[in-house]
Amino acid sequence: MKIIKEVCVESYRDALSAEQLGADRIELCSSLDQDGLTPKRKTIKILSKELTIPLKVMIRPRPGNFNYNETELVQMESDILFCKEQGIEEIVLGVLNEKQRVDLISLERLINFSSPMKITFHKAIDETVNIFEEIEKLVNYKNITSILTSGKGKFVLDNKDLLIKIIEQFRNKINIILAGGIAKNNFEYIHNVFHWKEYHGRRIIGNLIDQQ
Repeated sequence: MKIIKEVCVESYRDALSAEQLGADRIELCSSLDQDGLTPKRKTIKILSKELTIPLKVMIRPRPGNFNYNETELVQMESDILFCKEQGIEEIVLGVLNEKQRVDLISLERLINFSSPMKITFHKAIDETVNIFEEIEKLVNYKNITSILTSGKGKFVLDNKDLLIKIIEQFRNKINIILAGGIAKNNFEYIHNVFHWKEYHGRRIIGNLIDQQ
């Protein structure tokens, strides 16, 4: 089983550094101190041409909750269109309603707008009331190929039993990407707990240039 290490970066230099250090895939964001927002278009454009490993782009117009109004959804569509024009094949997003359930109306709108791009539904899933029910909804959309989760905890091991159940229930339906404090110095321990194939983190392959 090939293990995929996805590195979350917020700068051009860190993206190139991550590739050089052996990252399998890049998730590009800005403002990681706010759990990641849509990155600058200039950075998307340059990295879409220079990286040789897969690049995913965060589509999140503001910090805070994941309940978006019309203006914000239009901004997300604009950012998605720009990514399409750069040849980006996968984006990362999450939309919830006021009841902390997946906002299916907004989600379907963004899926239709972004098609045929692949989508990772990000850690907004951890904010939902019943994570199993909400993942079950997501697996019905072929364009949603992955879910990023830390099992409703801050650290990947906080709710490890819940995460193991998620993996067991959905392993053959959708890609589950584990996240939450995964770093180079604890990766082996975490992998020995989950024996899983996809992991995500800022320092999963070590400190990058702008993290020194």
